Amino acid sequence: MTTHDRVRQSTSASVNRDIREETARQIEEVSQSPEQIRERLDAIDAEWNIERALETVSSSLSLAGLALGIGTRSPRWLRLPLVVQAFLLQHALQGWCPPLPVLRRLGFRTQQEIERERYTLRAMLREHVGRPDVERAAEVPANPTGPAAVARSSR
Repeated sequence: MTTHDRVRQSTSASVNRDIREETARQIEEVSQSPEQIRERLDAIDAEWNIERALETVSSSLSLAGLALGIGTRSPRWLRLPLVVQAFLLQHALQGWCPPLPVLRRLGFRTQQEIERERYTLRAMLREHVGRPDVERAAEVPANPTGPAAVARSSR
């Protein structure tokens, strides 16, 4: 079982449904305009997935606990990084940890959920390019790190 499957299986059906419906709404909202599709693709490029969010929260809380433990000379604060890292280990092993439901309710998606929307939008953009009423400027932007770019740069 892959990580994205574990995250989705550990998330309530209603939250998974809400995330799917929001994704479908976003796609429908931009579907008629190549420019809006490009803007949505840019927004997706900047989107944080659930793994990144968990890692950031975990690191921040661990560093805060260490700083407070050292700064106040109180060993009580050193429990915070211990608990947080135990949660992160639990997530790595089981695909679930206590912050996961909260972050999923906030709309954080798995990388596969993000990639599925990206793939759909790129396909829609290619369809617009083939239409005679859409200018050639609507072409799908080239991936600067993709195989074609690598081949061009090695010439």
